[in-house]
Amino acid sequence: MNKLATLTLATLLGTAAAHAADYNLRFSHFWPASSGVHQGFEDWATSLETASDGRIKVDFYPAQTLTKAAQSYDGVKMRITDIAATVQGYTANRFPLTQIVELPGMADSAAHGSCVLQSLFDEGLIAKEYQDTQVLYLFTHGPGYLHTREKAIEKPEDLAGLKIRRPTTVVAQLLESQGAQPVGMPAPETYPSLQRGVLDGVAFPWEAMKVFRTNEQATHHSEVNLYTLSFMVTMNKQVYNAMPEDLKQVLQQHSGQEWSQKLAQVFDGLDNAGRAEAVADNHDITGADNSLWQPVFEQATEEYLSGLEKRRLPARDVYQRARELSNRCQS
Repeated sequence: MNKLATLTLATLLGTAAAHAADYNLRFSHFWPASSGVHQGFEDWATSLETASDGRIKVDFYPAQTLTKAAQSYDGVKMRITDIAATVQGYTANRFPLTQIVELPGMADSAAHGSCVLQSLFDEGLIAKEYQDTQVLYLFTHGPGYLHTREKAIEKPEDLAGLKIRRPTTVVAQLLESQGAQPVGMPAPETYPSLQRGVLDGVAFPWEAMKVFRTNEQATHHSEVNLYTLSFMVTMNKQVYNAMPEDLKQVLQQHSGQEWSQKLAQVFDGLDNAGRAEAVADNHDITGADNSLWQPVFEQATEEYLSGLEKRRLPARDVYQRARELSNRCQS
């Protein structure tokens, strides 16, 4: 090999080494790679890579390609993946105090709910539930409504006999109390289930109606604020602890309220887009009569809090603080 070729090869190898990441983190989630939510995570990863001078790189595994939605949290614990974004409710009974944020009418937007949720964590009221992973940030989507294939839902009694995808145990209890059949399934599975008639409807925010294309299957929409779902972006604790202090600081700078709100803004934007899509297609959209739904909401809330108290959890204290934060986060 001549001197010029040797020099060129050395330069290329040196450049590659200079740009090689110290940590390649695998990030798993269940949203499609084409979704705005995935783009939000990519923006976070790009900022993280820039702030670490390329020493941290994030490799994405969207659409359940590395871990299924329901196994994502345990996948982080067992280091099948290094980071996961998932729904707390997909891991049954692990995050009961967190899910107080999901009670009916608790939040009126993703930004609002995310502020409440992240604040509860930052204040230590729900942090114990996440002690086996390294939480980066928590957030919520906007209000979850009822979307049905053939029958408009105007009052609670209209739910009787319908098979509805339920996102949380609270919504499941609420649906059952009105004679509906709640069906548990991850969001990505709802489109074919609606298409085949396995489901009569879903409880979803407008964001999910767009991202998972369920506006194509459900054309009746009742804007009754049933719930607000909580999400997490969390990391394997051993991977985090093995990092040098300067990179831990970079991760901390990409954690907490700032990035909670950035993802919330993505969801609020998708809510607007999902609703606009239904309006453009002349779907039936019904506003909620809160006087009809409030007794059902109060019953569902009381049953949930009482159930947590039986487990000796400080449910009322967390609920009271969540209500206080709800007022503060609106200001």
